[in-house]
Amino acid sequence: MSALPYATYGIAKLYLFPAYQTREAFQQATGIEPPPFDSQKPVKSWFDPQALASPRRNVIYENAIAYADNGAPLADSNGKPVLESLLITRESAATVNIPPKGLDLPSIPTVGVEIAVPLRALEPNEELYFQWGGSVAVKNTELFNKAEGGFSAEDRLLLRAIAAKLAVS
Repeated sequence: MSALPYATYGIAKLYLFPAYQTREAFQQATGIEPPPFDSQKPVKSWFDPQALASPRRNVIYENAIAYADNGAPLADSNGKPVLESLLITRESAATVNIPPKGLDLPSIPTVGVEIAVPLRALEPNEELYFQWGGSVAVKNTELFNKAEGGFSAEDRLLLRAIAAKLAVS
């Protein structure tokens, strides 16, 4: 897959598997009732439907955002988000652990950091970066570098065409 045709986009565009915000969203999307939430395990909002077919006990995903114990994404020496391999049992990879609505997660000390969603490999013209507020996003370096003040040359042409069509100057 090549980089998306946007200057920047959310990290979710790199996810290998969909992430589900609620138990209801998981059930609606998959038709599978989620297992009961296990407060002794970390939250996990994605699942790999092929994981149980693995002949190995553990599954390795090459790329996942690395998080600190406090849940913040880690930065390397250049200030860029860190990717790491994710090793997880095939049973855990094959299911979700989504808390029910209204559960106060900070009050449960054993939950820990949510298990990161595995990512596809970055394309040569893609780069991870921190957006304002510390969230991780993706830059299409070719398009990002062409953008001036938030708009690329193509954006400006499109805006001029729209203005001409609307007879606005």
